[in-house]
Amino acid sequence: MAHTPATASPLSAVDVHRTYHLAGHDLPVLKGVNLEVQAGERIFLCGQSGAGKTTLLYVLGGLEKPSRGDVLVHGTSLYHGPAKARAVLRNQTMGFVFQHYFLLPELTALENVCLPAMIGGKKAEARARELLDRVGLTQRLDHLPTELSGGEQQRVAIARALINDPGILYADEPTGNLDASTGAGVIDMLMQIVAESRKTLVVVTHDQQLAKRGDRRLILRDGALVEE
Repeated sequence: MAHTPATASPLSAVDVHRTYHLAGHDLPVLKGVNLEVQAGERIFLCGQSGAGKTTLLYVLGGLEKPSRGDVLVHGTSLYHGPAKARAVLRNQTMGFVFQHYFLLPELTALENVCLPAMIGGKKAEARARELLDRVGLTQRLDHLPTELSGGEQQRVAIARALINDPGILYADEPTGNLDASTGAGVIDMLMQIVAESRKTLVVVTHDQQLAKRGDRRLILRDGALVEE
């Protein structure tokens, strides 16, 4: 994988295309997306349902390979190297928060938070306890996901995203399954953590009020990004 100097921005998309092949037809979703994100910047991606916001987030996060183009993380190509290198880069530099939480049902809150660190070969129980305390779940460490409310599950997911101290956090509709009050509390906490630790944040949301809280609001329209 090619490397550039350490001054490279934490995240860049270069002419990213993504086309799906469905029932013999091509469905282009991303049509040449270019994006440069600065360190500590908070970007909110908006757009109509079906515009490809989640697809773009997955491509930026190394979860879905683009049909054409590339994504650079601190100057390192995500897609021009082997899949194993991409997985390592993703584990070490990125954290993910999803709308549906994706907690493993058989693991406790503490064990779920520890999981990305274990994948990276690290022991992190002490840090996991600190993070769960940080998100207000000190008393819920040994609870299974089914024993937690939606808001609590999303807080566990945020703690899990932070366990490896990634420089970039991705959040895909993080309040989509929560009521307005609970969602506002989760976002307040996420934004505070990001500000305190100076992390780069990329959020997909359909909530225009929420999107105003970012440094930039970008609209995905006709397969390309428009800044508003």
